Amino acid sequence: MLLRYQQSHVITVSKIQIQSLVITVIAFVIVSFVVIAMLTTAGNYSRFASTAVHDFTSSLQSELFIHVIGTENRHYLEAAPEMSTPNLSSVALELATQVNLEDPRTFLGRELPGFEVFDDTIVVAGEGTDLTTMSIESSPPPDAFIDQEEDKGEKEEVRPSLSHEDALVHIVHTHNREAFHPYSGGENYATEQNIVEVGKEIGRHLDEAGIPVDVNEDDIHGMLIDRGLHFSRSYDVSRDVVVDAKNKNDNLEFFIDVHRDSQPHDITTATINGEAWQRTFFVVGTDHPDYERNKALATELHYRLEDEYPGLSRGVLERGGAGTNGVFNQDLSPNAMLIEMGGIDNTFDELNRSAEAFATIVETYIYEQLEEEEGE
Repeated sequence: MLLRYQQSHVITVSKIQIQSLVITVIAFVIVSFVVIAMLTTAGNYSRFASTAVHDFTSSLQSELFIHVIGTENRHYLEAAPEMSTPNLSSVALELATQVNLEDPRTFLGRELPGFEVFDDTIVVAGEGTDLTTMSIESSPPPDAFIDQEEDKGEKEEVRPSLSHEDALVHIVHTHNREAFHPYSGGENYATEQNIVEVGKEIGRHLDEAGIPVDVNEDDIHGMLIDRGLHFSRSYDVSRDVVVDAKNKNDNLEFFIDVHRDSQPHDITTATINGEAWQRTFFVVGTDHPDYERNKALATELHYRLEDEYPGLSRGVLERGGAGTNGVFNQDLSPNAMLIEMGGIDNTFDELNRSAEAFATIVETYIYEQLEEEEGE
């Protein structure tokens, strides 16, 4: 009787050992896969640099980190009582798969070619602004980097540049050949009657209001060709232009990069007082440490536009990460901004109305800032 009990006891212990062994093997396999995944997705780093850690955790909500710190210091949680407790299962899923259950784009971002690029965030949505109406940049034509003969020929006379040795505002056009279909024969890019004309119109109104302005008309697209650079390096070239202007003029405080959107006419146009106006869209680059200050400026100007001209501004957009520049030279100044003026189908009548409105808003803002500085 004792012998059978001992034999049964031995068999039971053996089952537990087998179960423990299986669990250990499974756990080892899971841990191995996690470690391998971390090593292979961390980039070309010999060690875990801060950039690797940033990329790995950038998708996590900031509330999670606050709650983690709050477990040690309750004051952090008391400072934000309205903050909800993060769902740990959702956080684990997002960290492991980069899928956010609250953002449908993450389900398709890795499956549809090119879809992952459209990962912008709407900070402030203007009238009619959603994920389907966000700013779209025109792709350069196939011959964009061929030194065309017509570019070397005689050009039409253009209005003189607006510049001032004591300028407070600098206007640049990183994609200076962005054109408008009513004047370009349906082409997205042109050497004449392009986005530069809109920047000059903004500068003219600022100048008339007593704001000294320097409107840069350099052919940045042509400079790309001369340097043999890809279109994606446009902001590197315009950065040289802006830095050079800053070095020559210490008074420069505000920097405006004027662009043209590629959305159709119905999205980029508003009717105000019975007239058609092109709509504006502020774009903030998030791939630099101080972008919050640029975002604050863009948000302030958006609301001022909306107060004076309801429906004129499409909102404020955050843009960063893979597939885009993500800085747009806004790291050079907290008063740097990128604004989309209208779209590919807008006319200069529509553009000029909004250029004057935008200049008026900027003028008022600048004078307020100058008065505050004098009062300090």
